[in-house]
Amino acid sequence: MELTALTAISPIDGRYRKQVNHLDAYFSEYALIRYRVLVEVEYFFFLSEHKFFKLNPKARGFLKKIAENFSISDAQEIKQIESVTNHDVKAVEYFLKEQLDKAGIPELKEWIHFGLTSQDINNTSIPLSWKHCMEHEYLPTVMNLQNNLYKLAAQWKNIPLLARTHGQPASPTRLGKEIMVFVERLNNQVELFSSIPYSAKFGGATGNFNAHQVAYPKKNWVSLADGFVEGTLGLQRMQFTTQIEHYDNLAAHFDAIKRINNILVDLCRDIWTYISMDYFTQKTKKGEVGSSAMPHKVNPIDFENAEGNLGMANALLEHLSAKLPLSRLQRDLTDSTVLRNIGVPIAHTLIAFRSLEKGLGKLVLNEARIKADLENNWAVVAEAIQTILRREKYPNPYEALKDLTRGNHRIDRQAIHRFIGSLKVSAAVKKELKAITPMNYVGVNPSY
Repeated sequence: MELTALTAISPIDGRYRKQVNHLDAYFSEYALIRYRVLVEVEYFFFLSEHKFFKLNPKARGFLKKIAENFSISDAQEIKQIESVTNHDVKAVEYFLKEQLDKAGIPELKEWIHFGLTSQDINNTSIPLSWKHCMEHEYLPTVMNLQNNLYKLAAQWKNIPLLARTHGQPASPTRLGKEIMVFVERLNNQVELFSSIPYSAKFGGATGNFNAHQVAYPKKNWVSLADGFVEGTLGLQRMQFTTQIEHYDNLAAHFDAIKRINNILVDLCRDIWTYISMDYFTQKTKKGEVGSSAMPHKVNPIDFENAEGNLGMANALLEHLSAKLPLSRLQRDLTDSTVLRNIGVPIAHTLIAFRSLEKGLGKLVLNEARIKADLENNWAVVAEAIQTILRREKYPNPYEALKDLTRGNHRIDRQAIHRFIGSLKVSAAVKKELKAITPMNYVGVNPSY
């Protein structure tokens, strides 16, 4: 069958294609070839700028357009060359040499890919495409989601909420504060993510500039390579490498994304639970069906979809971060096929982000249900009462409240106030105790 959204094996390229098709600019086969061409051309320019050869402005402009306007047809031409060479990077080299013929500078052909091995191109082009995706797609989307959560936290800042520890009623909190927990966690992890360098390898066949040094022994190749990778490409060159990059920092990126995804799985499950408790209802859309059999239902499918995609992403990220830093001796080929999949968990992650944002946008606060739950759980003020009694040096306050609040009997406002009335404390302390309710016993939080 012809490849379409209906015949694609992966749901990323099928059902969800419209949501993530912009990622093909970073992770498709076309994108990989385009970034390889970009690195090769920039290295060619770099050599000319450092007086290895003279490049006339017209030829430079011609090659610059090749890199900037690289097309699908250009990529197909390279794939055709690859069908003969059976080597993808060598095909890029031959393609560019053909372009030098067209530019009228055939005498400069051998400066394309000078002294390099294929991994000098792969381990710069892939980190560069990864960096661009992180900076232009992933991080802005994370921060936008974080900002949306912050807005909800501000909107619900003063909504008292019955907390539940171990699934049981616990000291009340505020709904806004519970959302701020996730805002803070995301912020911390984004900061950690942003501190991880985008690493690259650029040092010849086994990382020692063997070919470079034997051809030009008086050149400072370490300094030149640093200048190219860091100054031109904006990556951090690893100084001691084998044929390939270590991938340790790339693995750290994967682990950081996985932690962010885990935070969002936690959020999905909490919101899902609040919906099941009727703390939230969901906006409906005319024509949509919540359940194929039960007309009354509006299922929390956006949070379930997000959780599922985050799980898929994390399973792949786990393998990527565990596998890529491992390579036999100076290099084996296992990293090659694995690296081609780094866009897959990002696609699942962005699909999850979109579902999560959609779900958050459909939430409708059911304040009456939240208040009813607080009113039905007066036992949670027992902590407050026994703590004040401790302050007043009342004998065995914890045990007294334990006897009151445990068991099958109902603990409501009247029961709490009867207990307070029986205490041998001053009238002022009794008044202080009776002023405590599940709605106002919510503690204090930093401003936000």
